[in-house]
Amino acid sequence: MSANPNLAAGADIELLRQLVGSCTACELCRGTKMGVPGEGPLPAEIMFIGEAPGYHEDQQGKPFIGAAGQFLSELLGKIGLNRSEVYITNVVKHRPPGNRDPLPDEMAACRPYLDRQIELVNPQMIVTLGRFSMARWFPGGRISQIHGQPKTVDGRIIVPMYHPAAALHQGALKATIEADFLKLPRYLAEMRQTLETAKVAEKPKLEQARLF
Repeated sequence: MSANPNLAAGADIELLRQLVGSCTACELCRGTKMGVPGEGPLPAEIMFIGEAPGYHEDQQGKPFIGAAGQFLSELLGKIGLNRSEVYITNVVKHRPPGNRDPLPDEMAACRPYLDRQIELVNPQMIVTLGRFSMARWFPGGRISQIHGQPKTVDGRIIVPMYHPAAALHQGALKATIEADFLKLPRYLAEMRQTLETAKVAEKPKLEQARLF
């Protein structure tokens, strides 16, 4: 089944929330309590994309509010941010049974929602949390090899990272995830500088164009 046909290019964030809540584009909607579209300011400089809602997210309709979400909040605090300053969402918007990995057809069904969220949020940086969100921008990549290493796609910095839940299952990864997070302010500052340099370079061209 295809994604909701009402998800036109002009759909705003509130309409998107409603469409996610009533979506039947894949089997994930069966047996779940709530859709979990995501939350955060519009626009936002940083957008975090996880994999799928868990039990607590399904109960409340909000992303990253369980144990992994608490660790994410701690990580944000280490770089001087809180949740209200970033946008947080997942690749799929309903909880997979038993918290299993999302399937390809489920991710494909939710793809139009995520595409529209990226358009609306318009982040300078996207941080992928886990291998399923990473795969969109790093196909074939192994998170153990590329975590914390950014690349620029369509004018945005994409930073692959381990999912915060990985640290809960493998304590040795906690320091790795924290170290990767501490790099984010530098990456963002570099992107701001690049954008500012581009604006300065463009200004004389615009002024010259007005003369003709």
